Amino acid sequence: MKFDKALAKKIGFITLFTIVAFFTQRINFSKVIGAENQFFTIFQFFGPISGGFLGPVMGAAAVLISQLIDFVIFSKAVNLLNFLRLFPTLFAAYYFGSKRKGFEVAIPAIAMFLFVTHPVAGSAWYYSLYWLIPIIARLLPDKLFLRSLGSTFTAHAIGTTIWLYMIPMTPEQWVALIPVVAYERILFAMGIVVSYVAVNTLLDALTAKVDLRYVNIDPRYVAFKGLKLF
Repeated sequence: MKFDKALAKKIGFITLFTIVAFFTQRINFSKVIGAENQFFTIFQFFGPISGGFLGPVMGAAAVLISQLIDFVIFSKAVNLLNFLRLFPTLFAAYYFGSKRKGFEVAIPAIAMFLFVTHPVAGSAWYYSLYWLIPIIARLLPDKLFLRSLGSTFTAHAIGTTIWLYMIPMTPEQWVALIPVVAYERILFAMGIVVSYVAVNTLLDALTAKVDLRYVNIDPRYVAFKGLKLF
């Protein structure tokens, strides 16, 4: 069988991206409110951009693999909550890499429905209005910050829905979280933008020495065109 160099290079890049994503999960960013010893990490900045470089499906796969490696190496408890927590960043990567307006709009809409119809959280129904953001961002012309904002709020919609049905919280607690979410997600969106531009610029510079035709490099978001690394 003929050796496919392009496929090997693509697998190599995906492997490298997965390894970097794994290490970003070890750098804490902020504490998850309501959970003991649970943190958001730099992975929330880096994970979603995999969809932009590898495409929505392969990007989501890279995110999933990196999380599974982290799960196994650090012997995380095998339970339903930890399993479900694999999904928010996975879907954020899919959203970031996709150009479609169907599945990516349906996910936050379903999350809104599940929140509003919940017997407890429904009293704070306006909390779920945050999830109009990924819907509106997908319907507007593609801009990096909007895509990043839509991506992080997609993760938020899925993560919150999981939390809602697994961890008891009062309507007052949900209301108190509203300003925290605004601050947190804007920072995440900005982190995604910075991460994407930085990696996009690095990869663009590497194209002078390395064949990266199998990676989606967006010329609109190259910070220093003509940057030379070697």
